[in-house]
Amino acid sequence: MSVDTAPLRTSRGPVPRAERALAPDLARGAMLLIIAVANVAGVVFAGEPGLDATPEGIDRGLNFLLFELVHARGYPVFAVMFGYGLVQLARRQDATGATHQQVRSVLLRRNFWLVAFGFAHAALLYYGDFLGAYGIVGIVMTLLLLRRGARFHRVVLVLWALTSAEILILGAIVAIGIAGSGGSAPLPADHVDSLAASGYLASILDRLGEWPTHTITVVPFIVIAWLGMWAARRRVLEELASHRTMLTWTAILGLGVAIAGGLPAALLSAGWLDVDKPTASLILMLHGASGMFAGPGYVAVFGLIALRATRPGPVVGALSALGQRSLSGYLFQSVAWLLLLAPFTLDLAQRLGNPTVSGLLIAVAVWLVTVLIAVRLDRLGQAGPAEVVLRRLTYGPRS
Repeated sequence: MSVDTAPLRTSRGPVPRAERALAPDLARGAMLLIIAVANVAGVVFAGEPGLDATPEGIDRGLNFLLFELVHARGYPVFAVMFGYGLVQLARRQDATGATHQQVRSVLLRRNFWLVAFGFAHAALLYYGDFLGAYGIVGIVMTLLLLRRGARFHRVVLVLWALTSAEILILGAIVAIGIAGSGGSAPLPADHVDSLAASGYLASILDRLGEWPTHTITVVPFIVIAWLGMWAARRRVLEELASHRTMLTWTAILGLGVAIAGGLPAALLSAGWLDVDKPTASLILMLHGASGMFAGPGYVAVFGLIALRATRPGPVVGALSALGQRSLSGYLFQSVAWLLLLAPFTLDLAQRLGNPTVSGLLIAVAVWLVTVLIAVRLDRLGQAGPAEVVLRRLTYGPRS
């Protein structure tokens, strides 16, 4: 494999705002709130997934909502959009008359830099980085999937159908386990050392050990990204009106599977369900497997919203502005968690009383700050700082 590391003068640079489709940016901007809430819960309780193991009062309801709508339900959206964006980037380069080798070089360079971004992000800020995994998946998809024909890409639909069958079988096993088990086992959660570290240097050392393992475990989301690639080849989010029926059924079925599959974990996390330890482990497995269906489900919802927003109002415009700067928004969140929530910095969630409530309020506040910053940058016609750096590394200094 060879990668041309010199910036291509024949390639097109970043997509101008006038050429951007609304739905992908709207989905990214809105779903950064889900990412914020999920990550804050993990930071506050130093675990994966993040939850209060002994909830009382309002925390029971919050745990329920977290496992129904948030945990393992945000990153699949970005995985779908990543695969979709890969095809859009390649199509934009193709339109200039660039050769397949030139297009591949642009995409490989961009994804290699994403891996580098991910390593720096994990080492300095947050162990639960997805950028490195995106980069690895992007490299694999560029080399093995991008130029395949329509018949080959339909394989991903078969994979999703098989996954649906597996979820049905797992759901039935979980239901039998719930009916026949007793006990008081909690929902399993892994302790994350870096989130409980007593100092910044110690947290870096922990993260350097955690990042490779975390990245390997999330790389299999290539199946989710591949679905986004299939959708992009059909221009689903550019030609919304032509795909209204598909979007409607995808929203209903995708979110339906995610919510139904997440229900046992939500009940268990809230303390409203009693099961034994083996059943609790199966419940967490079902929760994660069903969560991947939230990816296309949420994307379809935002596609339908974009279809109705012929003239985007201030809310849709603000969310899409953040979506255009989602990389900067994502990294901004990690800086905020380190400064506001780490045990060796302000540790606000613990100091303000109820950790779950405090953490969620902080997550929403930080996300709103990123929305306001994105709106300001949009009015100035400026990209986010992380996007500027990645574009220059990918396309060269003139981008």
